[in-house]
Order: sequence, then structure tokens, then C-alpha cells
Amino acid sequence: MGTNGKHRTHLVWDWNGTLLDDNIAVVGATNAAFAEIGLAPITLEQYREMYCIPIPRFYERLMGRLPTDVEWERMDGVFHRHYTEQREACGLTQGAAELLAQWQLAGRSQSLLSMYGHEHLVPVVRGYGIERHFVRVDGRTGPSGGSKAQHMERHFAALDGISPAYTVVIGDAVDDAVAAAHVGAKAVLFTGGSHSRTSLEAAGVPVVDTLAEAAALAQQLSE
Repeated sequence: MGTNGKHRTHLVWDWNGTLLDDNIAVVGATNAAFAEIGLAPITLEQYREMYCIPIPRFYERLMGRLPTDVEWERMDGVFHRHYTEQREACGLTQGAAELLAQWQLAGRSQSLLSMYGHEHLVPVVRGYGIERHFVRVDGRTGPSGGSKAQHMERHFAALDGISPAYTVVIGDAVDDAVAAAHVGAKAVLFTGGSHSRTSLEAAGVPVVDTLAEAAALAQQLSE
């Protein structure tokens, strides 16, 4: 680590299932989308076992076939409507607000990159009172259902002077590790969100059970 402090670890946080404890809303909205086309509801455990990116592939695992374009449009619309209603009851993951404040107080930078639509994400993050801790907050632009890799590229292009080599991405999905590798950053995955520990371990990066462990490990990884 450089003595001039230039190479302090930068964190890129994921939002849904990482900083935001929204599993109940996600599974509820998924089940509402399934009901649209006559599929039986699933549990959180089933969701974590089956979940994958891109989302249509996840639906394929449960339906036995890819949804048609019309089904995808309907399911995606229903998912987002139900998710928005149910998210309001969700809080931040335990210890998240304190961790973000401590990281900033230590003079380190952090940003947020989510696959939640940008125009919805910014007011939601603001509503939880944590926006000030981030140098940048980016949500998805363009259609939903894809991978985070391209969005991560754009995020770093906008993060002026922050090197992926000194960055750790903290998320709850294998796709967060894929996106980190795409730009040359490291990743730590958190078991509290959308993936089971078994599926996260397949990504070949460290897997932890708390956000505090994730931040502590991130610091070690990039020094």
C-alpha cells in the first residue's frame, strides 16, 4: 500500500441483498411474477439455490423452459410493481449504516453500484440516509435482466482516478464477482442475500456471513 495514502482500498457495494435486507420483498415479488403464468410459489431457500443471472435463465430453471418475450415482459412488470410495494417494509442489513460511516471516517472511499433502476435507486438510497457515505451511486440504465459487468465498466469510467486494482466489490451474487473480475477488481461475497453459500463458493472468491467480515477482508485483500 502506498505511503501517500493514494492506494487506500475503495469499496464498491451492491445494494439489493447486500446493504439492503430485501430478501422477503424479492421472494414475494418473484412469487407474484410466477403466479402471473401459473407457476407455484417458491421459498427463500429454493430461491437461493436456483437464482442466477441473467434472470430469464433463472426463470428457465424453474419453468423448464425460457419464458417467451411476452411472458418475460409481464413477469418483469409484475415483479417490479410488487417489489416496490414490499420494499418499503425492508431495512438495511444489520450493521450496514455503521460500517459505511466507519469506512468513510477512516478516510477511505466507497461507491454503490446496483442493478436496480437508477431513477428508483437514488431516492431509495437517499431515503435510508446513507447517500452521503458514497462518492458515487449508480443504478442500472437500460433493460433489466442482464449482467453487471458492463455497468461496472461504466461505473469505473465515472469514478475519476480510482483504480480497480485497489478496489473490492462486495455483493451477494456470483454476478458481482464476475463484474469485479471484468474490470480487474477483487470481490468478497456475502451469504445474506440471493445466493446460497454453495453457489457463491463456485465463484472462487472469499465468501463471508457478515458485512463487517466483508469490509475487514476487503481491506486485507487490496493492501
